Amino acid sequence: MKPAVTSGPKPVPPSPLLPDLSIMKEREREREAPLSLEASLSHHILWQQPFQLQDDTPSLPPAITLIGAEEWASAITLGIQDEPSPLTSLTTTSKGRSCKRSSGRRPNEYGSQRPVTVDSSKAKTSLDALKISIRQLKWKEFPFGRRLPCDIYWHGVSFHDNDIFSGQVNKFPGMTEMVRKITLSRAVRIMQNLFPEEYNFYPRSWILPDEFQLFVAQVQMVKDGDPSWKPTFIVKPDGGCQGDGIYLIKDPSDIRLAGTLQSRPAVVQEYICKPLLIDKLKFDIRLYVLLKSLEPLEIYIAKDGLSRFCTEPYQEPNPKNLHHIFMHLTNYSLNIHSGNFIHSDSASTGSKRTFSSILCRLSSKGVDIKKVWSDIISLVIKTVIALTPELKVFYQSDIPTGRPGPTCFQILGFDILLMKNLKPILLEVNANPSMRIEHEHELSPGVFENVPSLVDEEVKVAVIRDTLRLMDPLKKKRENQSQQLEKAGKDDPLESEPTSALDCNASPEAHLPSICLKQVFPKYAKQFNYLRLVDRMANLFIRFLGIKGTMKLGPTGFRTFIRNCKLSSSSLSMAAVDILYIDITRRWNSMTLDQRDSGMCLQAFVEAFFFLAQRKFKMLPLHEQVASLIDLCEYHLSLLDEKRLVCGRSGTSGGRHPHSSSPQETSLSAQPARGKPLPDTDCARSGHGTPSPCPPPLGARRASCCPSPLHPGRPEDDGPHSFALLCGFPAP
Repeated sequence: MKPAVTSGPKPVPPSPLLPDLSIMKEREREREAPLSLEASLSHHILWQQPFQLQDDTPSLPPAITLIGAEEWASAITLGIQDEPSPLTSLTTTSKGRSCKRSSGRRPNEYGSQRPVTVDSSKAKTSLDALKISIRQLKWKEFPFGRRLPCDIYWHGVSFHDNDIFSGQVNKFPGMTEMVRKITLSRAVRIMQNLFPEEYNFYPRSWILPDEFQLFVAQVQMVKDGDPSWKPTFIVKPDGGCQGDGIYLIKDPSDIRLAGTLQSRPAVVQEYICKPLLIDKLKFDIRLYVLLKSLEPLEIYIAKDGLSRFCTEPYQEPNPKNLHHIFMHLTNYSLNIHSGNFIHSDSASTGSKRTFSSILCRLSSKGVDIKKVWSDIISLVIKTVIALTPELKVFYQSDIPTGRPGPTCFQILGFDILLMKNLKPILLEVNANPSMRIEHEHELSPGVFENVPSLVDEEVKVAVIRDTLRLMDPLKKKRENQSQQLEKAGKDDPLESEPTSALDCNASPEAHLPSICLKQVFPKYAKQFNYLRLVDRMANLFIRFLGIKGTMKLGPTGFRTFIRNCKLSSSSLSMAAVDILYIDITRRWNSMTLDQRDSGMCLQAFVEAFFFLAQRKFKMLPLHEQVASLIDLCEYHLSLLDEKRLVCGRSGTSGGRHPHSSSPQETSLSAQPARGKPLPDTDCARSGHGTPSPCPPPLGARRASCCPSPLHPGRPEDDGPHSFALLCGFPAP
């Protein structure tokens, strides 16, 4: 007997692995809906190349073009909602026309491939924004991890959240330690010693308790010279976050400061008493910066950020209002508890707004927005340059060369304050900026619910999504496949539409808006490479570490550095070198909390390097002394590398020309070694034709490898309209 046949298809149960279609449709409707004028104004920033002004007026650096409200209004009337994506032209087809197959080829031979996989099991507070980003990209998420390796691992706190041996992870080892308030202050201070004018965007800082006596003495000295000076200082605990433990003082004798010395380390800074105000309120800017790579250095800045407002009208500090945290501290986590905090879904109102809405408002008052962006971009690049040397030491410690490990990238949160004169001041850098896209709403005392924040979602989802797009590990493969398709179409004369298969399958990002992250380095590297002296010192430091995975230089390594670079002399014996090593290392080890291994840390090595440079080149400014010593060290090491290379190859290939390149040379410094000359054959040969050490004139190599307005007349100089002038550097 035949079984009964039921009519109609059987219902298919929903799969937990598939995205919720209702949510996807709702997101699609939101994306296709016309934007309001207010929402459109929050996307008004378009990036362009640096422009130039007439005569001797300094031109602005890589900046932003601000489109006026009237132009945006007319654009919206015409139905223009966003910048066209550069990929749109690859996928647009006339209505009703289907994509044709290439002759004799399967439709998915090139265009279709597996989705990018993302492990989000450690994402924590950024999980919601990450999920939305993955859905928009049509990638595959593994919220509970995966036995097989994933392409990208998204960690919520640190590099060490998981043990990873491949793929990409969104944290750098050591970043959390590097942006702590004390470590950041020390890194910026080194740069301030070398380039005081270029690094004047960071307030004068003292580290407590180590520099408490110095703090008291310097404040008293300034007061004695100017009795009318009445400063205010802000104390920030080293490990504090979200405004925890921050307070203001008027005098170093404040009793609370004594309590800080006994409890935990802190940084005390000059308080910025004249900030820019909007609606009589103090505010700061949270900008998102992507550090895409350390070597080579790649930096991207998001076109939009967030502005966090205080909730009490601002007054300059006085003994009566020092304790008013809602007036002086812009931290969102503090002000949200104020009764005056305003939650708003508008980008231009409330206690949290988009930075683009602030720029639009300033522009309407005649403020030069391009100059503001110029200064902010310069601040970000210089800060990252100050951080990267020690990050390289952390990186080689956790992922030594030759061992398996992931590549790293990271989103940083830069907190910036605009002064009344529109000069940006760096407040701090956050290794783990909040990526939450909702806020807590108190229904009743002690009872809260999470409410979506459209302002947060607009900015943060775009940053995460476009970071993933930039880090897409399959992007290059798709581009290669697209090129193969185009070539195959050109080679086939019977192909009526050679790019039709490409139109169908090879543009997975065609539905997305243009990328909100703009590259600023290495795009503008020529204007900033001269600042990377400490970076070059870090490369020397790493070279002589010896043991893979260590972060401190032992006495043998330091002696080897002195010998190989030929720094010892009659006035600096090896015994004096040993004493220098012991004194500096002992003092730095007493100040640092990291006691994982003994030896000389990078900052101690930098101090020793400064000492050696000042002894050898006494008549030059500090930055030129240091640059000259680096040149000398790299020169002698290049000779040593070449000698080893020639000796190593002479036994197998009968020797090579002494000017052949060495693999070690390419890793000596962060900058290309194109300026490293070997001894001149006319002046550097002895009677037997053997090369002898004959260093080039001081500054000769810097002229070729370190373009800088400090050394005019270089072939690399961009002329009077260079970006260096835009940032206030000396004119050539």
